[in-house]
Amino acid sequence: MVREMVKIDDNLCNGCGLCVPGCHEGALQIIDGKARLISDLMCDGLGACIGHCPQGAITIEKREAEAYNETRVMEIMVTKGKNTVVAHLKHLKEHNETGYLKEGVLYLHEQESKLGFRLQEVIDEVHGHNGHSQSQSHQNVHVHGHGGGCPGSRSMVIEREAAGATSVAINTMDLQSELRQWPVQLHLINPQAAYYRNADVLIAADCTAFAMGDFHQRFLKGKSLAIACPKLDSNMDVYVNKITAMIDHAQINTITVMIMQVPCCGGLLQTVKAAASAAQRRVPIKLLVVSVEGTIIREEWQ
Repeated sequence: MVREMVKIDDNLCNGCGLCVPGCHEGALQIIDGKARLISDLMCDGLGACIGHCPQGAITIEKREAEAYNETRVMEIMVTKGKNTVVAHLKHLKEHNETGYLKEGVLYLHEQESKLGFRLQEVIDEVHGHNGHSQSQSHQNVHVHGHGGGCPGSRSMVIEREAAGATSVAINTMDLQSELRQWPVQLHLINPQAAYYRNADVLIAADCTAFAMGDFHQRFLKGKSLAIACPKLDSNMDVYVNKITAMIDHAQINTITVMIMQVPCCGGLLQTVKAAASAAQRRVPIKLLVVSVEGTIIREEWQ
């Protein structure tokens, strides 16, 4: 499929770094005095970084990206030098992309004689990099993420220890969140992130979680999440492209679309259907319609 990707003009870039906080996925870094896109995998093509560049060095280009190819990416990275290669591999490690990390290191081994730097130095730096994680032991929650980009949209995997079979929630304070990842807003998510691969995905209208008292335990548990508002969100075409990428490249198993009964919410289902029609794979789509009182008034496979 054709994806929109960030393109940086080295001749215009002065390395000011103003673009880095604007990258929601943390895919931009200043390396050797220039802004570098260190991972195609994490670039959503929204161009949030463009408005922060005073030199006009960042643009969006459309290019074929039928499937992420670590070997092709590494071919580009090695031309940028050792520091860019290290940053890219660290980025993969921070996102738990172990398969791509192995592919990247294998490529470096195969091309070792042609590299302009020592491979062992790269491996040592990446191997010694633990990424950024935090533990909340009192909640048995472990969050693994990376330090780049806006903290509010930083990509994270949330791991929770399963509650015991005899555990009973006495009041609402005992209910555990079932959220498995961050971010969740469709404009911010990376459709090829590890937590979407082969997953059952819930695409929910913003208001549904507030209407449903048992949203987490009944509908979110065991699913990866994306949320949107078809009435207020702009640039909905991006949503179609992202959901299409989830289907074709992340190879998700199912999509559950949860919307409110209000007419404007139907646009979210139409967006998902448009993505499903554009995709090469076929996945089952389930519709859930929620009343303003918080009950399911319609449930059907599309």
